[in-house]
Amino acid sequence: MGIEEIYSYFPFKLFGLSRGDLNDLVEAEFAAEVELCRANPDMVRQYLDMKRAGHRVGFISDTYWDSGRLARLLRACRPGLVWDFLYASCDHGSGKSETLFATYLAEQGIDPGASFHVGDNEKADIKGAKRHGIHPRYYPQATAQLASKFQRETALFELLCTGAPSRLDHGARTLRRMVAGHNAERSQAFHLGLTVLGPVMTAFDAYLTRRCGEIAGPGRKVSLGFLGRDGFLSHRIRQELHDTTSAYLEINRRVSLIASADTMQPLVDLLSKVFKIDAPTFHDMMKIMPPKVAAFFAAFPGGIASGEELAEALPGLIDPAEIVALAAGLRARLLAYLRRTIPGFDDCTDLVLADLGYSGSVQKALRRIFDLEGIEIRLHGAYLMSLDDAFDDLTAEDSAAGFISDLVVTPHVKRMLIRNVALLEQACCSAAGSVRDYDDGAVLREINPRPPEQMALAAEIQAGALTFAASADDVARDYGLDPYAAPDVAANWCAATLARLLLLPDDDELALLGTLKHDVNLGTHALAPLLDQQFVRNQITARGLSAACTAAAPPMWLAGSFAGLSPSYNYLYVLFGANRLPADVFEERPSRPVQVGLFRAGGDATLEAVTVHRTGLGELRVRIPLSRGMAITMIALPLAKFAAEGLLHGVTVQRGDDVRDAAESQDVVGIAADGLIWAGVQWNGGHYRADTEDGCLLIPVTAVTQEIAVYSIAITPLGADPK
Repeated sequence: MGIEEIYSYFPFKLFGLSRGDLNDLVEAEFAAEVELCRANPDMVRQYLDMKRAGHRVGFISDTYWDSGRLARLLRACRPGLVWDFLYASCDHGSGKSETLFATYLAEQGIDPGASFHVGDNEKADIKGAKRHGIHPRYYPQATAQLASKFQRETALFELLCTGAPSRLDHGARTLRRMVAGHNAERSQAFHLGLTVLGPVMTAFDAYLTRRCGEIAGPGRKVSLGFLGRDGFLSHRIRQELHDTTSAYLEINRRVSLIASADTMQPLVDLLSKVFKIDAPTFHDMMKIMPPKVAAFFAAFPGGIASGEELAEALPGLIDPAEIVALAAGLRARLLAYLRRTIPGFDDCTDLVLADLGYSGSVQKALRRIFDLEGIEIRLHGAYLMSLDDAFDDLTAEDSAAGFISDLVVTPHVKRMLIRNVALLEQACCSAAGSVRDYDDGAVLREINPRPPEQMALAAEIQAGALTFAASADDVARDYGLDPYAAPDVAANWCAATLARLLLLPDDDELALLGTLKHDVNLGTHALAPLLDQQFVRNQITARGLSAACTAAAPPMWLAGSFAGLSPSYNYLYVLFGANRLPADVFEERPSRPVQVGLFRAGGDATLEAVTVHRTGLGELRVRIPLSRGMAITMIALPLAKFAAEGLLHGVTVQRGDDVRDAAESQDVVGIAADGLIWAGVQWNGGHYRADTEDGCLLIPVTAVTQEIAVYSIAITPLGADPK
């Protein structure tokens, strides 16, 4: 089919056109094709080699462009190109999978065994050539895995990057395909760095160059520093591409906040974000252990308190003067380190801090440190992702900006990305332990609690990213690509590329990355799991889909945990994060009442009515609240009455001081299947079927340690709906 025939089906009237405009539409598309097409240097080299060897060389293409336009397109890509034959499928009414090769052989009078065909379509080019006795060479444009990633990226681009066209990326994906094609035989982790992380971080490096250029000016001496440990890969790429004097600065939130403390408040803010903490960890962080603090920890089970509890009590536990003295000492050591690490620090007028993001806590702490010490260096944050509303309190002289800013994706989407950013942090992180202090300008580090195999995996991912960065400029030049010329386009596509990895991973990535653990890095040696799909399943059972989508860490990679359940649950999570998941469709609604049996230790039993809810995914939810005073030891759920056959997804329990606290608690405990009793019900793995009208699921009740316990059951019913 030719282009004119294709456009004959165009809805002309819908766009205020007539059939007389058909040729204008054809020429407009052809002009776009000429502008966007590039000659593949590998193919050009092979073509010229064949011509120099005296072989007859030409082109055979499945295309809706006729041979005249195809010739114009080829010469636009490679001026002066000549050929011995040219075949376009639309001229002959047949493609390479049909009779076009036969036409070529007959008209050219060529022995098939002496003919050689290069193509990128396994069916049309390779199988089609073989069927006619022609020797084929397969030159794939992209692997199936990379093509699948591109498809997911396009879907996320259209979902998350509102107001931008998804079709044009200034050659970014072409660049990724070509670089990947030159590094085919490498590990899966290397390819993740090569095809996903490398392109994002190389575009970020181009952004940093622009950012430094915007800050520079007459009378200004600008220095660039990459904040460790997450800025490690960015710094390596900077060194690879530019060999500049940029510095790698081992400063973390904990050290900078303590050093900036001239009151108790920065320390309170820091500790309030710690999940759990004990006395040894507090001493490692603060280097002091006042008696009141020791007594505070001793009052908690196992000596472990929440950071929020400690932050609330801290003003009454420590003399503020101790904090001020502690901060002053650390501040002096930190400044000695900066002077040793940043060339010409005392002559610097503007310091650009490059980091993954997000709210500039280190930048703000450094500002307080510089102000306390009378240092007038202006600070400028340059972040891969920025929570832009967090920078309203910067001084007029300082600034902060994000490559992926609120102009690229909404703050709602940004928070979903940052909720899952631990995966990116682990991939970009240094293998060294986190900084804890400085000594005469040298870094003193914590131990690195991450296992060696995890650091080896991160190193392999970084090797792939560095390979992309090192070859991107040369490959882009060969193909006439300029993917970073338009900053807004580059930012949008990097947001989609990064979102695809963090929010919509494929099965291979889950298997590769699912065992990683996140270094909490707040003066502890704790490692938090990235993935925990059972956690998500329990949250859905007990609290519903929307509540599961807003669950606090851990697990650190919530999107990956949803993906571990199923791709559909994963996509629902993404829709929720994009504010595209209507609660009245996917949340539960009351369906019918059912009488459950509640048994006490002495054998007494009562029937209580509870409501069966149905979710938007067709699952049934039953929630049964129990108080400590009821002394219930067994729950009998009459499955035969409302779901005689089905799939049991789980039974969970939550506890609290009242029903509301228990129902909203994220501390959901799953009850093992072997702890349930099936009475008059056949049970086979997740599937069950009631044999009698009295078939029940018996749920043993553990001792109620708080006032209220809420038991939740999630079922997908199968078969006929009982009446």
